[in-house]
Amino acid sequence: MKLTFLGAVHEVTGSCTLLDACGKQILIDCGMEQGADIYENCELPIAPGELDAICLTHAHIDHSGKLPAMVAAGYAGPIFATEATSKLCDIMLRDSAHIQEFEAEWRNRKAKRSGYENYVPLYTMNDAIKTLSLFESYPYGVDIPLFEGISIRFLDAGHLLGSASILFTITENGKTMTLLFSGDLGNCNRPLIRDPEKPTEADYVVIESTYGNRLHGERPDYVTQLTSIIQDTFDRGGNVVIPSFAVGRTQELLYLLRIIKEKKLIKRHDDFPVYVDSPLAVEATNIYAGDMREYYDKETLELLDKGVNPIHFPNLRLSVTSQDSRAINEDATPKVILSASGMCEAGRIRHHLKHNLWREDSTILFVGYQTEGTLGRKLLNGADYVKMFGEEITVNANILEIDGISGHADRDMMLDWLGNLQNKPIKVFVNHGNDGVCDLFAKTVTETLGFEAVAPYSGDTFDLRTGEQTETAKIVKVTSKPNNAARKRSDMVFERLRMAGMRLLSVIEQNKGCANKDLAKFTSQIDALCDKYER
Repeated sequence: MKLTFLGAVHEVTGSCTLLDACGKQILIDCGMEQGADIYENCELPIAPGELDAICLTHAHIDHSGKLPAMVAAGYAGPIFATEATSKLCDIMLRDSAHIQEFEAEWRNRKAKRSGYENYVPLYTMNDAIKTLSLFESYPYGVDIPLFEGISIRFLDAGHLLGSASILFTITENGKTMTLLFSGDLGNCNRPLIRDPEKPTEADYVVIESTYGNRLHGERPDYVTQLTSIIQDTFDRGGNVVIPSFAVGRTQELLYLLRIIKEKKLIKRHDDFPVYVDSPLAVEATNIYAGDMREYYDKETLELLDKGVNPIHFPNLRLSVTSQDSRAINEDATPKVILSASGMCEAGRIRHHLKHNLWREDSTILFVGYQTEGTLGRKLLNGADYVKMFGEEITVNANILEIDGISGHADRDMMLDWLGNLQNKPIKVFVNHGNDGVCDLFAKTVTETLGFEAVAPYSGDTFDLRTGEQTETAKIVKVTSKPNNAARKRSDMVFERLRMAGMRLLSVIEQNKGCANKDLAKFTSQIDALCDKYER
C-alpha cells in the first residue's frame, strides 16, 4: 500500500497522484500544467494501460486536462467523478482538445514551410470523446466500491460545481486504513454552491495549499461594489468589461448581477444588457442552470423553489457565434460584458479590450488573480498602453479590481477543515501550492494542529502501512538548467509570438463571409508580413 506523488507538488497545477493498493493502480486526478514550470515532474511509473481506475476531484483543466492523453496512450478503465464534474468535463475536455488541434494545425503549417517534422497534438477531439465515454458518475456521501478492498466516497469540496474531496477506505492484509484527498477546497459563503464539507476521519490526508500563506480578510459586499462600478461607468456612457474565467467565476457574477437587476440598484439605466461572450462560458452557464439541485446551497435552492433561476435575468444575452461577438461592440448602449479568458491572454476578451481600453468612459473590471507577465497583470500594474492585434492601444479606461473573490479556501479555512478530524492522522501531505508555500503550510499544520505534515516532491513515494518515505526522487528545478534565465526569456518572447499567430488564425476565421475586397487586402497584408520574416 503506497502513494506516489507526481504532479502539483511544490507547484499549483498539474495535479496527479498514484495510489497502489490491493494489487490495483489508481490515479487521483490527471491535470495539465499551466503557467511557469518550476520543477521537472516524474513520469507515470507504469504504462497508462496498466492503470485500473482514475478518480477525479473536479473538472478544472489543471486536474482533468491530461485525461484524454492517458486514453490516447492506452488507458481504458473507468473514471469516477460526480455528475456535475462529468458534465463540466464534457465541455471542458472538448474545448481543450479543440485548442490542441488548433495549435497543431498552426504549428504544422510552419513545419511544412520549414521542413520540420509534424507536431503531434497532446490529444485530439476523438480522444476527448472516447475519454468522456469512460466517466462513471456518483453523488456525494455514497460509498462506491471500486475493487475488492477499496471503496471511495465523494465529499463536497465547495470549490466548483461538483467538486469533491475523495475519501478512500482500503482494506489490505486484514488492515483497514482511510486516505483523504482534499482536492481544491472552496472559499466560504460563495454564491450558488455550498461551503466545503468537513471530514471527520482519515489516517492520511493529502491537502492543497494554494492560499496556504494568505488570508482573504473580511468578506467585501460584492453587490454594493459591483453596483457602484456599473453605475459610475454607465453614467459616463461607457461599458463595464469583465475578463472572467468561463467556468465558475462567470456564473457567480451572473448570480450577483441578478440581485442587482432584481433590486433595481442601477438608476437611470433600466434593463441594461449583460453579455456573456464565450462559447465555453455559455455552455457552462447552461449546465449551472440545469437540474443540479444536489450541488446548490440553501439560498439557491430557496430561489429555485420559488421558480427563480438564480443566474438568469431580463436582458441577459448569451453570445456564441463570432458574428454575435462582433455585434456587441457595434451597439452604443452602455452594457456589462463578461468574456474569457480571465487573464486576457487569448479569446474574445481581447477584442472587447481593443474596443474599450482607449475609452475614458469605460471600465475594465478584474475579478480574478492575474499571473505575472499576462496582459491582465500589465493593465493592473498601470500600463499606459498595450499592443494588441498589431496596434498600440492607449489605456484610458478605468482599470479596477474587486478583491477577495477567490474560489480557494485561505490558510485558516484549510486549518479549520483539517482540524475537524476526530482522530490524529498518521501523516498529512501538502501539495498544490507554490514552491515555499507548501513547506510553510506543512509547518503551520504541525505547529497549529500537532499533525505531522510534509510537502513531498514529484517522485516521492510513501509506504502507507508505516508512514515512511520509501523512494526519494531527484529534485530537478527547471531554473537550475545552464543559461536557463536567458533561454526562458527567449522562450517567453517566442511564446508570445506563437500566441499572436494563433490569434491571427482566430481573426481570419472571424472574417469569413466578409467582402472579397476586404479579404483580399487582409491577405496581402499577411503575405507581406510573412515575406518579411520568413527564414
